Amino acid sequence: MSISPSSPPADPAAPRARPRVVLLYGGRSSEHSISCVSAAAVLQAIDHSHWDVVAVGIAPDGRWLLTSASPDDIGGPAEKLPTVTTGEPVAIVPGSDGARLIGVGTGNIVDHGVVDVVFPLLHGPWGEDGSVQGLLESANVGYVGSGVLSSAVAMDKAAMKLMLSNHGIPIGPYEVVHDGEWRLGAQRVLARLEFALQLPVFVKPARAGSSIGISKVKQWSDLAAAIEVAREHDPKVIVEQGIEGAEIECGVLGGGRDQPAQSSALAEITVTQGRDFYDFEAKYLNDAAILTVPADISESIAVQVRDIAIRSFEALECEGLARVDFFVQPNGSIIVNEVNTMPGFTPNSMFPRMWAHSGVSYAALIDRLLQLALHRDRGLR
Repeated sequence: MSISPSSPPADPAAPRARPRVVLLYGGRSSEHSISCVSAAAVLQAIDHSHWDVVAVGIAPDGRWLLTSASPDDIGGPAEKLPTVTTGEPVAIVPGSDGARLIGVGTGNIVDHGVVDVVFPLLHGPWGEDGSVQGLLESANVGYVGSGVLSSAVAMDKAAMKLMLSNHGIPIGPYEVVHDGEWRLGAQRVLARLEFALQLPVFVKPARAGSSIGISKVKQWSDLAAAIEVAREHDPKVIVEQGIEGAEIECGVLGGGRDQPAQSSALAEITVTQGRDFYDFEAKYLNDAAILTVPADISESIAVQVRDIAIRSFEALECEGLARVDFFVQPNGSIIVNEVNTMPGFTPNSMFPRMWAHSGVSYAALIDRLLQLALHRDRGLR
């Protein structure tokens, strides 16, 4: 088996005109298609005169595929959620002059060149949860977003709430349902939940996103079925007590080694069309939610929300970016709901919209995240 470069090898010591970016998208999780849509938008907006972009899609079965660099091909038609299906099998491997992108699908292993930085636009398990971050750490290549521990903790809603609470950050009441205890004694679990929480409650897969597998339970007789729905996506389930209040979001950008993190303008979500909550369909498949930037809340509350957003970012030791989701109750109390280390990233997604209102355009946001990743210290995290 021979190794052949896809182009004549350059002098490793010679500076390249454009840093090589691998845009990594798709993935094995149920949020595969959402990742594709985000990647298509980034590919269209990125400054190609400054960044040499290579698109690598992860198929639902886990294959890494070198794909077309066309936003239309990645994003797919507007009426259909896209899926990664074809491309040249590739892998990112460490090399003496840095990580390299290697084609592994034929008898000849093709060297596609050095990788300077990876933008892992992956949502959910096997991408946003520290697994890909660990692979990239092992390959000694920079990447956008939080490290292994922060990604894993933020992905697991129960672990996230525990860490936030330990840092004095306000969270709502919740209970965790583990796989073994449910299989061995579902009735005992249901009794525990009914004793500890008040209706309504939200039942969620502990390690999923985009509101997939979430149910709002208004009567205890529906709780067992809701847990089974969540367990289709994750054997670990979190049950949260419903909180009355405005749904507020805040974007956070890491500031680098010697600069503090920054918070964005706030956004507010109002669910319409008779929906009970901001579920998957409301987010992606229809116009069942009104997204308002900036949020219609008092400046004094907004200042507190932005401060707690940064505290949450720092408590989880996040890097690069995060979106922090809140409830602001009628009495002014502020509750952190979730911290998302790789939020939706189309121009219409909340995170870019909040930063656009804060004076950072979509293209500038992409550039800043890549610059942070390219120049940050890649020591042990």
